[in-house]
Amino acid sequence: MRDRGDGGPGTLKAVHTPEASELPQIRILVVDDDSGLREETARYLKRSGYVVDTAPDAPAMDSAMGRSQYDVVILDVMMPGEDGLSICRRLGEAVAPAIIMMSALGDQVDRIIGLELGADDYLPKPVNPRELLARIRAIIRGRGRAGGSRAAAVRLYRFAGFILDQPRRRLTNPQGLIILLTPTETALLVALLDARGGVLTRDQLLEDASLEPSDGFDRALDVQISRLRRKLGDNDRQGVICTVRGAGYRVAAAVTLC
Repeated sequence: MRDRGDGGPGTLKAVHTPEASELPQIRILVVDDDSGLREETARYLKRSGYVVDTAPDAPAMDSAMGRSQYDVVILDVMMPGEDGLSICRRLGEAVAPAIIMMSALGDQVDRIIGLELGADDYLPKPVNPRELLARIRAIIRGRGRAGGSRAAAVRLYRFAGFILDQPRRRLTNPQGLIILLTPTETALLVALLDARGGVLTRDQLLEDASLEPSDGFDRALDVQISRLRRKLGDNDRQGVICTVRGAGYRVAAAVTLC
């Protein structure tokens, strides 16, 4: 993870953006057994305006999360003891922070598995620090739109017997069961619900959900939509979220706000 700046070869130069400086309350936890990469990542993100803690493994991560509430967890896949995929699965069973997984494997299958288990993004190592920062900023924008930010107003969406509690990322199905959503799933669902039955193209969906319109995420959009559909009980073509061939996606239900 190297980005050459004015400090000479191999020196990380943080990108000081107004967005980061305006959000000093954003807390990030870097979980990686590589101490050099872990601390290097933390230093870069701290200089970019975020509050950053680190952990070398799952027990240290659990301890840190017991003390503090984090907005984003950067999680390495290959670690001794409990690996990143297992941790991601476990975090996905609770109201978890956004998760960015990193792996030296870089395999498309592993990437899809990570997204299926609840990760919001997946980056292959070595990670360009500017790209990591861009992905974090995209997730933070998505959380702000989807109610993940602490200052967000409470909003409930009712549609097809479901109730979406936007700030808490909780979806209650018609049977009264609570389904937890990731920040990305919430952002995508809110974008579709706000369209009130209108068709959103892939590009519009990425933009309206305040997600980074990068090639990497665009290829994963189908996975995110598929995950969301399963939580809604949809099949691939019918249900709450409909695919409009050659156009995009739409919600086939009346939507009310409360």
